[in-house]
Amino acid sequence: MLDESLLDDPESLARADRRGLLRGAAEAGARVRTAARHATEAGLAEIRPEGRPRAVLIAGPGTAASGVADLLTALAGAACPVTRLRSSGVAPAAGALRWTLPGWAGSVDLLLLVTTDGAEPGLALLAEQAYRRGCTVVAVAPQRSPLSESVGGVHGLVVPMAVAPYEEYDETAASAGPGALWALLTPLLVLLDRVGLATAPPDTLRLVADRLDRTAERCGPAIATYSNPAKTLAAELADSLPLIWTEGAYAGPPGRRFAAVLAELAGRPALAAELPEALPAHGVLLAGAFAAGADPEDFFRDRVDEAQALHARVVLLRDRPVGGISAAPAARELALSHDTAISELEPDEGSELENLAELLAITDFAAVYLSLASAGRS
Repeated sequence: MLDESLLDDPESLARADRRGLLRGAAEAGARVRTAARHATEAGLAEIRPEGRPRAVLIAGPGTAASGVADLLTALAGAACPVTRLRSSGVAPAAGALRWTLPGWAGSVDLLLLVTTDGAEPGLALLAEQAYRRGCTVVAVAPQRSPLSESVGGVHGLVVPMAVAPYEEYDETAASAGPGALWALLTPLLVLLDRVGLATAPPDTLRLVADRLDRTAERCGPAIATYSNPAKTLAAELADSLPLIWTEGAYAGPPGRRFAAVLAELAGRPALAAELPEALPAHGVLLAGAFAAGADPEDFFRDRVDEAQALHARVVLLRDRPVGGISAAPAARELALSHDTAISELEPDEGSELENLAELLAITDFAAVYLSLASAGRS
């Protein structure tokens, strides 16, 4: 259950936020600026590529690395295939994970290593393997980490991960927290801009940081729920199964990340799918056991000591569709025909990266508020 009174009590929120997740979300814009500076100091802005890579390979553990790969895939579009290398191992621990290059990888390919830890020997072995095959290797990892020391200057180029001065390492917060995504993503945006796979010049990154700052002001803990889009979304998702439907080329990654951080930070199940495929994929959920009016047992039974059943709620994340073609009306009609509530988020006017940033920021804040205000989580 969600303690909605906690949402409008900034002091209680601060006490409940032992992992500094709200502060990490609020400082996303500052993290973009710091990460862009680190990328420049590492020499990424001065790269003179001879041409585009044949393929981009991404390796790294956790929710942040998965989100980075998904975002870069969307931003690179048809210019270049982007593939995330899946890890293997007996446990999700730094020492147990291993990655393997595909057999076709070689000198015309680019390998990106992203990690909030930097202690994974498997990533160092992967960098060494890539170096022997002639791949270009770029890593974003904590400064003075084992990976930085093994890769930097020998097997590739290392950009120090941007961290806040106060930040202490917490495995869950570091991997899934809002700050980690932008700390890992921003240097790679600089790199992909230089090699012609994405449009992320310095001016655009400054606009992204400014949009993140403005969104943090709108979604901050001192802003009341009724005028705070993140708190409103968190309250709407209480005791629900979120069906996150996305529309537009750049809304899919924020939707999938929202589902991932809801599970990892708030312990909430969620399903994400893109329109129009989401309608047949999730349509039965709206009419089955998760329907708004579903009650498989006797209406008159005593429910005092029972946990409230989850009911589906649609969350529609929209980037502006190209050509005015939209499945949103059909999505609304399907949801309302089954008495299913629907929440909608659409960014303000701006560049692709600015729109991405706003959707990511609001949903990250919402996941954090849901985590903090959920019973048993504070």
